[in-house]
Amino acid sequence: MQRRDARLGLLYSAPLSLFLLLTFLAPILLVAAFSTMPEKVFNLSQAPDFSAYRTVLAQGYWKSVAWSLFMALAATLILLVVCWPLAYGMAKVFKRFTLVLTIGVVMTLFVSENIRLFGWVLTLMKGGLIEGYWRHWTGTGFDAPLYNGPIIVFGLVYVYLPFMLFPLAQGISMVPDDARQAAYDLGATRWQILREIDLPLAMPGIMVGSLLTFVLAAGAMAESKLLGGRAIITIADEVQTAFTYGQNWPLGAALAMVLIAIIGTVAIWAISKADLDKMMGGKS
Repeated sequence: MQRRDARLGLLYSAPLSLFLLLTFLAPILLVAAFSTMPEKVFNLSQAPDFSAYRTVLAQGYWKSVAWSLFMALAATLILLVVCWPLAYGMAKVFKRFTLVLTIGVVMTLFVSENIRLFGWVLTLMKGGLIEGYWRHWTGTGFDAPLYNGPIIVFGLVYVYLPFMLFPLAQGISMVPDDARQAAYDLGATRWQILREIDLPLAMPGIMVGSLLTFVLAAGAMAESKLLGGRAIITIADEVQTAFTYGQNWPLGAALAMVLIAIIGTVAIWAISKADLDKMMGGKS
């Protein structure tokens, strides 16, 4: 019976597996192949020489990789702290109001990321909404808080909040109320309950939310361009420049493969630590 179920499972998953193979794995393999080609070529007929990877190491592209990973990590940690109280309220406190919050957060995704970020540019720029009104009321102005690292991290936090909030709320909902109440009855403090009950039992949601946020933020580009004004050049920006203005496809492919390797390693580690079966409501 189990073998029959296994065969049926393989059969039913075959169309989706083929689709993923063609749309996900094939482009990555193509990028990987281009990354081994000599620089400034536009086909795969040349002998591989891996010169693009030497260029990545020699020309300091690691700084863009480091900045991208650092800002992604900072945004992930900030979102974890910011979203925890709201996610706890959605899972345990708000009840019917949770639906209103969910709709409100989801509706922000209906508007293009670039449009939302342009809204912040108009709000924070010199002579914009905040500085303009402040100068009108007080007669004094101030420099725009744009074009620096912290504002890029703010943009990442703003854009990717839903990707941390919803998995976190799902993870917190798995924490039994009886366990928390029993800990209270035994004299545990709120910090002890948070550290020894809430965080361990909500770890699947924490891992999934952190993974989604980190992966998306590490490959983000609009935040650094619109809010950062190229004060910090991210790895995604370097990839775009190599493929377009630089017309150096092997270099762009090598940069992309470096990012894919790093993100893939982080993703595999996180998935191995998260109990996804429990997260989806199955048996562990």
